[in-house]
Amino acid sequence: MTLNTVKIVLVILISNILASCNGQLKSESEQAEIKSHEFGKVVSELDDQIWRIFQDSKDNYWFGSNGNGIYKFDKTIITQFTTKDGLVNNSIRGIQEDSAGNIIIMTAKGISKYTGTEFITLKPVKSSNNEWKLQPNDLWFGYLNDLYRFDGKSLYELELPRKDLKKAFGRNTSQGNNNNPYAVFGVNKDKAGNVWFGTESAGAFRFDGEIFLWFGEKELSTLPDGRVPGVRSMIQDKDGNYWLSNFYSKYRIAPDLPNGYEKMKAVELPKEIVKDKILYFNAGIADENGNLWMTTYGGGVWKYDGKTLSNFEINNGKEDVLLISIYQDNKGTIWLGTNNDGVYKRIGNDFKKFEPKM
Repeated sequence: MTLNTVKIVLVILISNILASCNGQLKSESEQAEIKSHEFGKVVSELDDQIWRIFQDSKDNYWFGSNGNGIYKFDKTIITQFTTKDGLVNNSIRGIQEDSAGNIIIMTAKGISKYTGTEFITLKPVKSSNNEWKLQPNDLWFGYLNDLYRFDGKSLYELELPRKDLKKAFGRNTSQGNNNNPYAVFGVNKDKAGNVWFGTESAGAFRFDGEIFLWFGEKELSTLPDGRVPGVRSMIQDKDGNYWLSNFYSKYRIAPDLPNGYEKMKAVELPKEIVKDKILYFNAGIADENGNLWMTTYGGGVWKYDGKTLSNFEINNGKEDVLLISIYQDNKGTIWLGTNNDGVYKRIGNDFKKFEPKM
C-alpha cells in the first residue's frame, strides 16, 4: 500500500467518524429539543376559574379550569396541561380516576384519559341496547346533552328514559339554553352505589343497575317564576334521605309507595338566613361525620348538621366569591372551586384561598 493510498484511507475513516459524531450530536440535540417540549408547562399559580378539584390515589391534586386546561399539583410543582399536550378541550367539567390509575377528564367537548405519559381521547360507543349497566369500577360522566359510562375499556354514550313531563309538572317544561330538558346537570353515587342523574328540567333519576326510579317533582323542574335551577347535585344525609339540589324537600326511598319514594320537608328555613338567597345548591357533599355541605353560586357555603342550617359567606375583601363546586379530599379536607377566585380550602372553621407553596 502506497503512502497516498494510506492517506486516502485515513481521510475516509476520519470523515466517517465525524459524520457519525455529527449524527449522534444531532440525535442528542433532537432529544433535548423533544425534552424541552415535554407534557405540560410548569406554572407558578392556578387560574382564577377553577371549576373542578380532585385528589388521586398518589395524593396529587388536579384542578380543572374553565378554559385554560387542567393543573396537576404534586406538592412540589404545578404543571398545566392543555390541548397543546393532547387534552381534547381546555374547559374541564369532571375529573376521576379509573381502577388502573389513569386520570379520566371530562371536558366540554369530549373525554380524555391521562396515562401519565400521554392524553388519549376516548371515543364514545353508541349501542343498540344503550349499555345500561352498573358495575363497581364504572365511572359516570354527564354534562348537558352528554351522558357516558366508562367501564375501563369502552366509553358508552347513554340516554335517560323519557317521561311525560307535561303531565307530571302541569305545564310546559322549559327547554332552557340546551333545547333538551333531559340535559344532564349532575351525576352522583349514593352510599349503596346507586347512580343518580340530575337534569335541567326533567327531574332526577336513580339507577340501581336494573331499574330507574324517577323523581318528577315540580321543584325539580321549571319553577313558577320561570327559573330553571336544574338538579345539579344529589346527596344523602346521615338518616339515608336524599337532597336533590334544594333546601325545600328531601326524599326517602319507599318501594311500597306508588311513586317509589316519599317527599318530606327538608329543613326549617329562618327568614333572616334565607332572605334574598336562592335556595338551590349547585354542588354538595356529606362529610365523614354525616354533615351536609352545599354551595350556592353567590350565596356561599351551607352546612346542615342534622338539626341546624348555617351559612358561610365566602368573600375575598373585594367581591363575593362565586362558587361552582365542592370537594372532600382523601383526608377529609373540604375544597371549593370558584368562577372568579381560584381555589378555597377549609382551615379550621374558615375557608381560605389556596396558595400553593412550592
